[in-house]
Amino acid sequence: MKRIIRFFLENRMITILVFIVFIALGTVYAPFNWHTGLLPRDPVPVDAIPDIGDNQQIVATEWMGRSPKDIEDQITYPLTTSLLGIPGVKTIRSTSMFGMSFIYIIFEDNIEFYWSRSRILEKLNSLPSGTLPQGIQPTLGPDATALGQIYWYTLEGRDPKTGKPTGGWDPQELRTIQDYYVKYSLSASEGVSEVATIGGFVKEYQVDIDPNAMKAFGVSVMDIMQAVKKSNLDIGAETIELNKVEYVIRGLGYIKNLEDLEEAVVTVRNNVPVRISDVAKVSFGPAPRRGGSRQRRC
Repeated sequence: MKRIIRFFLENRMITILVFIVFIALGTVYAPFNWHTGLLPRDPVPVDAIPDIGDNQQIVATEWMGRSPKDIEDQITYPLTTSLLGIPGVKTIRSTSMFGMSFIYIIFEDNIEFYWSRSRILEKLNSLPSGTLPQGIQPTLGPDATALGQIYWYTLEGRDPKTGKPTGGWDPQELRTIQDYYVKYSLSASEGVSEVATIGGFVKEYQVDIDPNAMKAFGVSVMDIMQAVKKSNLDIGAETIELNKVEYVIRGLGYIKNLEDLEEAVVTVRNNVPVRISDVAKVSFGPAPRRGGSRQRRC
């Protein structure tokens, strides 16, 4: 170190040249929006919120209506023991709550992120039959961490003339615009792995049954459920040949409005069809909200 210091003290011209080169390289690679005009610009990428979390993946499983003990015994424990054999796993943590199971798989730091995701998916697809209850499908979380949120935004109705917020927009309408237009446009952007939506009302077809009408017509809740399920289907009927030409036959039955659902037949009594509108009231409504978010403006 003394020799290096003595060298630069005795060779002032070299010291000045090294200093100028150091300043120039610092200007080229500085992570700022500088426009020098003389030097090329190659800013070093800087993360405003660096990801200091573990190299982990999340497996979420939904089984609505079940207690945390049932979730732990029939979903969390079998999945945890099955995922332990994945190469590079350092530890596995899990959380069982009402209707939901979350498994946090933490890998060694040298394990590549997307390689670990592929191995988890391979393991989930190769689970032996009977490992999980029937109809339960675990899902792998998005390829982003909790520190990966880059942008928050709100949808608001605005006056096209003044540009100021204005009323007249239903929360259900705003949520529909978010889910079917804005979300897909942002998801197609480079570097975006997930667009999470909070707020608004999710639009639903809601059937409010009338117990007295059900008793009068002799139908059950399961009959109404089956009628609703079968009224929203496209059915294929193979082909029919006419004049040496085959025609494809299809039954178009997707619901397009409330009247289509109201006219669905539940059963037949004395050659008279009993429709959903006879035993229930059909309307649009919001899905039950399971949480909320507060927004504060300064």
